[in-house]
Amino acid sequence: MTMPPGRALIWSILGAYLLLPPQPAAFDFPLLPPLDKTSLPLVTAFIITLFFIDKKAEIFPQSRCAKFLILLFILSPIVTVFTNTEPLIFAQTIIRGLNLQDTIAIPIKQFITLSGFLMARHYLQTREDQRDLLIAMVIAGLAYSMPILAEVRLSPQLNNLVYGYYQHLFSQTIRAGGYRPMVFLYHGIWLAFFVMMSLFSALALWRNETDQSRYKFFVASVYLAILLVFCKTWATLVYAVFIGSCIIILPSAMQLRIALFLAMIACLYPILKTIGIVPVEAILAQAESISPDRARSLSFRFFNEDILAARAFEKPLFGWGIWGRNHLHDFISGDITSVSDGYWVIVLGTFGWVGYVANFGLLTLPLMFLWQHLRRLKRETRYQLFRETNFSIRGGARTGSDVTRNEMSPYVGPFALILGTNLVDLLPNATLTTITWIIAGMLLGHAELLTRSFAKPTSNDALTEFGHRRER
Repeated sequence: MTMPPGRALIWSILGAYLLLPPQPAAFDFPLLPPLDKTSLPLVTAFIITLFFIDKKAEIFPQSRCAKFLILLFILSPIVTVFTNTEPLIFAQTIIRGLNLQDTIAIPIKQFITLSGFLMARHYLQTREDQRDLLIAMVIAGLAYSMPILAEVRLSPQLNNLVYGYYQHLFSQTIRAGGYRPMVFLYHGIWLAFFVMMSLFSALALWRNETDQSRYKFFVASVYLAILLVFCKTWATLVYAVFIGSCIIILPSAMQLRIALFLAMIACLYPILKTIGIVPVEAILAQAESISPDRARSLSFRFFNEDILAARAFEKPLFGWGIWGRNHLHDFISGDITSVSDGYWVIVLGTFGWVGYVANFGLLTLPLMFLWQHLRRLKRETRYQLFRETNFSIRGGARTGSDVTRNEMSPYVGPFALILGTNLVDLLPNATLTTITWIIAGMLLGHAELLTRSFAKPTSNDALTEFGHRRER
């Protein structure tokens, strides 16, 4: 209530993600999905926004494709429920089939998941909004560095000390003769990924700022890079070297193209894996040269995603639903015998290809819209240069102001790379968080803003029409 809606959304979601206790802590009400550190701040922010701040907010996007994917994301689980009413029967236990209660709870959960995406699309469209998010990520990363360094030295104990329970296996925090921190996040991988996002935010501000604060962001980038090393996660270090270099060196247009390429790899990965294009053996050999432990971990992930994908293809369209039905089970006890690490195989097994297309489609769609705008802007720039050279009119030559008006924010490239990197990381991990949905919604809102700027009439419309007639 005391901040502009965009900043309030950023700090509400970011603060809750970093400070509230992770799973399994949640409020579990009847007929509703559990309200945890992910869903509870989204629900409260959405209610406050619609009923107290902006009752006429246009929450849903303008694109028909985006609206279709949203409806598919929210409503397709209803079909999943009706195709999974049969129980799974084992010798000593029974896993119940899905029922009418699930037709209410699952769509509500899906809508809550998308609420951050929808609010960000409406409230975080401009360059200034994007800069606010980058600054918030840097501030949060620097503030979080203190408990991170404490856990590196003393072992991950803060969640146990503050909230009274340990959120994961302690054995997975022991790494490289020391400890991998977690603080209040679900796992050390999630924490390393957040620190990496903070590092990319600092690099983006360092490159694009023009005043004296630019050097502060350089110092912050160096500090966050060192902090990322202390997080002891190989994947994020590889991402940091490659994507960080892209943010520093490449122009925004090339950054967007790389991000879209990464997103397409993530979207097509199940198909590429099925037809044998993914070089699994080469990847494992490269991991073995770096660390035998990491190679064994990666091999374990590949094995489990193969058996889970085979399970998912038994019900390819709408999946197996919730309650662990997408897993493999022991024939006697009914205990789950498979491990689902990658987000893609979780979605594919739970909601099938329909849910997979809706989920990854919504995350990739903003990048596609921005790429289309980039192509449109390039064509318009060439056309204006051609007309100014060959069809200039005395006292009325075009100045290119329309091109300036339609230019993308310089922060779009770094955010697109963050989103593309997260999509690739969803192949081995399930690191999709509310922050990722916020970034995707923000990019979609900016793409819509650019689209409206093209449709907006300008003072040169008459001159444009005259030029078209002369060309004809």
